[in-house]
Amino acid sequence: MLKRYATLAQTRHRFAWDIPQAYNIGVDICDKHADTAPDHCAIVDINAQGRATEYSFGQLKDRSNQLAHALSQTCAPNDRIAVLLPQCFETAVAHVAITKMGCISLPLFTLFGPEALLHRLKDSGASTIITNAASAAVLDPLRAQLPDLKRIICIDGTPPGTENFHALCDSQSTKFTPHPTKADDPAILIYTSGTTGAPKGALHAHRVLLGHLPGVEMSHDFFPQPGDKIWTPADWAWIGGLLDVLMPALHHGVPVVACRFTKFTAKTAFDLIRDHDIRNAFLPPTALKLMRLDTPDAPVPMRSVASGGETLGKELITWGQQVFGTTINEFYGQTECNMIVSSCATLEPAEPGIMGFAVPGHKVDIINEDTATRCEIGQEGSIAVRAPDPVMFLKYWNNPDATAAKFIDVAGAKWLLTGDKGCKTTSGRIQFIGRDDDIISSGGYRIGPAEIEDCLLTHPAVQLAGVVGKPDPIRGSVVAAYIQLADGFDGSDELAADIAHHVKSKLAAYEFPRVVRFIDDMPMTTTGKIIRANLRARAEKEAAHEQ
Repeated sequence: MLKRYATLAQTRHRFAWDIPQAYNIGVDICDKHADTAPDHCAIVDINAQGRATEYSFGQLKDRSNQLAHALSQTCAPNDRIAVLLPQCFETAVAHVAITKMGCISLPLFTLFGPEALLHRLKDSGASTIITNAASAAVLDPLRAQLPDLKRIICIDGTPPGTENFHALCDSQSTKFTPHPTKADDPAILIYTSGTTGAPKGALHAHRVLLGHLPGVEMSHDFFPQPGDKIWTPADWAWIGGLLDVLMPALHHGVPVVACRFTKFTAKTAFDLIRDHDIRNAFLPPTALKLMRLDTPDAPVPMRSVASGGETLGKELITWGQQVFGTTINEFYGQTECNMIVSSCATLEPAEPGIMGFAVPGHKVDIINEDTATRCEIGQEGSIAVRAPDPVMFLKYWNNPDATAAKFIDVAGAKWLLTGDKGCKTTSGRIQFIGRDDDIISSGGYRIGPAEIEDCLLTHPAVQLAGVVGKPDPIRGSVVAAYIQLADGFDGSDELAADIAHHVKSKLAAYEFPRVVRFIDDMPMTTTGKIIRANLRARAEKEAAHEQ
């Protein structure tokens, strides 16, 4: 979709969206290739033991058609179908099948605890879950609280109360007629955490994939090029794995490496890139920092490396040039409106500490929310994206008030507020300054404190809890919990560990507080709201003393 011209200005000026009225993600990323090059590799599936299996587009089409028939027995268009799986061939099959059916795919992270899963499944009204045996065990106690749930389909066995994925598929035809979806029809529901209330479901249309393409192509130096093969350690349950890597690569017919590390390490990542001739990768900043700590003796050449989630410094960019032989391109976005800003080293040299330019096709500016005006160069304001935009979400699921609050009218035009602060530089780039809310950016994850605080309050020792990000040289930030204890409890290392484990067992593993501090009085406003700014200042002071 993105054509390269001599300069970025020309590339942007000559860009035009091509969004057909009738469009289906599953057909686009699978069937169109299977019909012309059925033997071309789509997925390289590497299991936990390191064994690789290649799957072609023809196999992806056949299996997704079989799954679509099996799911159609109980599902109709617009039904929500959850995919609770790690990176693997079956995950790709599920998303292709669901979108070809005209249903709505609900990606879920396998590290979610029971409370996190319960909220998302209940709020979405998911009727079916495609998962594995390990996650089926977590789901089993929740079924009584999920009245809309009809089926759990398991890819690696048949635990009680589940159906076997492969047996279901084997009994079905490989011929399936996709539902005639429009580009604006709903396709994917991804939940994103905020600072207030429960996580919200961002509903995206089929066009969201087309909206991602210019940003993906720009951040990977005009992806695809001959011989490209892409991988990311980011889970496909997140928009960064699903719509920044898996689906855009399949759209272009580029093989995607699916790898399930037992634990991410620099050595395993470098070995994977070498052993499987991976030429392109989306590596979150935390992954890059961990890899930098264990730099290999010899360079590991790649054609393109993209990163997003937090600003990259000059040192990390220089290191990437030395190790990968390419400049790491930084991009920016969020679940509701992703891949809207990016650098592109083949067009313009990187400017460390600055995110990049608005991606062609997207109108990104800095807005003064108080005056509803666009900010001047260098003036801090809210990063905003003009609507309509193909990559922009349709709405928050079951939450019209939150949807309305996401937008602002400026001079008769509608703009989506990202919730982040920034400014525009003299070069036209967008500089990220900070988060307008209290989202914690840790290891590439965006973590909302409200869900963690609510979980902490279910521990008998906790009277009040405030959660903020504490600066960390590797993860960017770590979750820090400040606890005011209930009467009868005394702070200790043992109690801190027990409180942290309490969160880890109920929410996602990456959400548990790595820092637990006991305080006598929680800083609060007169209306009873925790003053997180005070807690952040305390965490920042503590981090500074540790350096």
